[in-house]
Amino acid sequence: MTTTQSHDHNAPDRGFPGDQGRPRGRGRRGCRAAPRARSTYYPGGLPDDGTDRPAVRREAIARPDGRVLGAVRDGRQAGPASFRTPRDAPADTVKLFRFRVAPGRWRTGIGTALHTACVEERRADGLRTAVLDVHVDNRRPRTFYARRGRAPDPAHPPAPDNHPLYLRFAVPGE
Repeated sequence: MTTTQSHDHNAPDRGFPGDQGRPRGRGRRGCRAAPRARSTYYPGGLPDDGTDRPAVRREAIARPDGRVLGAVRDGRQAGPASFRTPRDAPADTVKLFRFRVAPGRWRTGIGTALHTACVEERRADGLRTAVLDVHVDNRRPRTFYARRGRAPDPAHPPAPDNHPLYLRFAVPGE
């Protein structure tokens, strides 16, 4: 069974509910989903642009408008999702900053359950537009998002030098 659960953004040192209190950090099995997933579309490793990615994640989680959901299967975290209103965006817009499922768990329903939970949270929060960016050559998630109604954002077409593809989604009303 896959369940999705909110994480209290003010308590980043605790695990997701249902995690049996396992600590967060590099040694936590669920946190290794992101590097494994990224390695499928950055086989040579993530380009080093000087970004302190752990610091960026901590900042996103600590923001009062930030939300983190975790898919839990068989008592173990199966995938995280985090989203918040991006800077300089309308108040009814949310950006998905992180959505990962470990490659060994792809096509098992975890991503669909996590996406559905994200949409439900956004709807409950009164958010109407969701945006995200995806590596332009990463066809698997592009297909996943397209099946769920996300379309290229005409206001942000991809640049010719392999920049992210920006996707937009209208959050359905009640």
